[in-house]
Amino acid sequence: MDILLSSPRGFCAGVVRAIEIVERAIARYGPPIYVKHEIVHNPYVVHSLEQKGAVTVENVQDIPDGSTVIFSAHGSPPEDFALAREHNMNIIDATCPLVTRVHNEAKKYSKEGRKIILVGHKGHIEVRGTMGQVSDAVLVDEQNGEFIPKWDKNTPVTVLTQTTLSVNDTANTIENIKNSLPSAIIRNDICYATTNRQEAVKRLAAKVDLVLVIGAQNSSNCNRLREVAEARGVTAYLINSVKELDSSWLEGINKVGIASGASTPEILLDQVIRKLEPKSIETLTSIEEDVTFVLPDELK
Repeated sequence: MDILLSSPRGFCAGVVRAIEIVERAIARYGPPIYVKHEIVHNPYVVHSLEQKGAVTVENVQDIPDGSTVIFSAHGSPPEDFALAREHNMNIIDATCPLVTRVHNEAKKYSKEGRKIILVGHKGHIEVRGTMGQVSDAVLVDEQNGEFIPKWDKNTPVTVLTQTTLSVNDTANTIENIKNSLPSAIIRNDICYATTNRQEAVKRLAAKVDLVLVIGAQNSSNCNRLREVAEARGVTAYLINSVKELDSSWLEGINKVGIASGASTPEILLDQVIRKLEPKSIETLTSIEEDVTFVLPDELK
């Protein structure tokens, strides 16, 4: 069996920044450091940080008064920040700058009197954070774009997107919105890392018999990578670790493609590769990434 590795893969700049924020906060303020929601959607990363002194919580009200709280890379609604300030917490914002940009767009266009449509996945933490920026945003599901508000075609509308969506599905949904609301301003906010990894998997799928996407089941961008491979007619599985690898999947397989989402550490791929014991390993490189984000001022 041969292995073809997708590239780019793994950590994006927003994930690198978020993890470093937690590590620096623990070093500066000492444990426990509370993290509102998983800092990134990967249990290996979350557990590693918890061993160093991070405590992951889902509700700000569960954090003791005066504690240090870090808001996760996915973003949070304004009321979470307000509650933290009300309880005298030391707030550190690890929201990915590209998610913050979507928040700012929502507030800007809403102040201009435009209605906001967000294309995204209902219930996703990033969607909850963006929807919370304005009072009347409407969510349109990425894969069910026919459910578009029945507004007059001349209604001033701005369309924003979750940063981790399927590039192809989102394009189709936006096309449906433009057909109903031709004057809408379209702000395609799918991030560079999501786009690059999906393009890399498209190339990968054309060269292998099976694709393994390494990442968490609750990671939006990892799920999209599996879907991209399947859309190319290749069997694909999303596994969080080598423990989830089923040997029956490999029967009759000559070449395995391996990809990973933006919150997946490389060590998890290494473990899968060692388990497969390939005859050869090759990397299929498409786009070189050199994006970095600065840390919050209090942690520089």
